[in-house]
Amino acid sequence: MKLRNILIILLLCIYGQSSFAQVKKDSLRVLFVGNSFTYFYNLPQVVNAMSAFSDKVHIETRTSLVGGSSIAQHLNQEKGTQTVEILNNQTFDYVVINHHSLATIDDADRFFEDSKKMVELVRSKNAIPVFMMTWAYDSNPLMIKTISAKYDDVGKRLGVDVVPCGNLFTEVRKWRPDLNMFDDDDKHPSKHGTYLNGLAFFKYFTNEKTTDIPERITSIDKNGQKLWLLFLSQENTAFLQQLVDEYNFKTRLN
Repeated sequence: MKLRNILIILLLCIYGQSSFAQVKKDSLRVLFVGNSFTYFYNLPQVVNAMSAFSDKVHIETRTSLVGGSSIAQHLNQEKGTQTVEILNNQTFDYVVINHHSLATIDDADRFFEDSKKMVELVRSKNAIPVFMMTWAYDSNPLMIKTISAKYDDVGKRLGVDVVPCGNLFTEVRKWRPDLNMFDDDDKHPSKHGTYLNGLAFFKYFTNEKTTDIPERITSIDKNGQKLWLLFLSQENTAFLQQLVDEYNFKTRLN
C-alpha cells in the first residue's frame, strides 16, 4: 500500500508539473497609440481576449487613443493626448503606432518625420515600435496604393515592423465584396474589420495560426462578469482566419 501511495503521489506531481508547463505563457505589455481606427469595437481589448487562445503568449494591452488625433498631436501632447506621460511612467514591450488615416496622403514628408520621432521616443523607453497600416476608405479603394507604399517605405527606413491591416482589408474586398468591412460611415472598421485587425495582431505577436479563435470574442469587466466584444458568423470567421493565416507578412518571431 505504501509503495502504491508513493507512485500515486509521484504521478500527481508529474501531471501537475506538466499541466503548469502547458499553461505558462510569456506575457507582453502592449500600448496602442492612435485614434478611432484603433478604438472602434475595442481593438486592444479584442487582441487581449484573443491571446487567451495562444499556446505561448498572453498580451496585456493598454491604450492612448483620441479620436481624430495624429501622431504629431500625441508627440506634442495636444488634443488631450497622454502618450508621452504614459511612456514616461509605465513600461511596455511593444507600442503599436496608429497614424491618422490620411497621414500618408496629405503630407508624406510629415508622415515620415512624425513616424521617426515617435519611433525614437518609443525606443528611448526600451520598447519596440510597430506600425499599424491603415486602410483605404470605402468610397476610394485606390487609396491603398499610396498607404501601402508609404508604410512599407517607413518600415524599411526606420527598421520597424508593419502589421498590414490595410492590405488585408483590400484582400477582403477582393475576395468577399459582400462582407461589410466598414461601420456606418466611410472609414471606420465594422465588427468584421476589427476582428480582422485583431487576428492580424494575434498573428504578429504570437506567430501562431488563428483557427482556434472563436467567432464570439469575450472579455471580463471590472466586476468580474463576462463582457461580449464581438459576434461573427462561423462562416465569416473561418474566411477571415484563413485570409490572415495565408497572408505572408513578418511577425515579431520570424
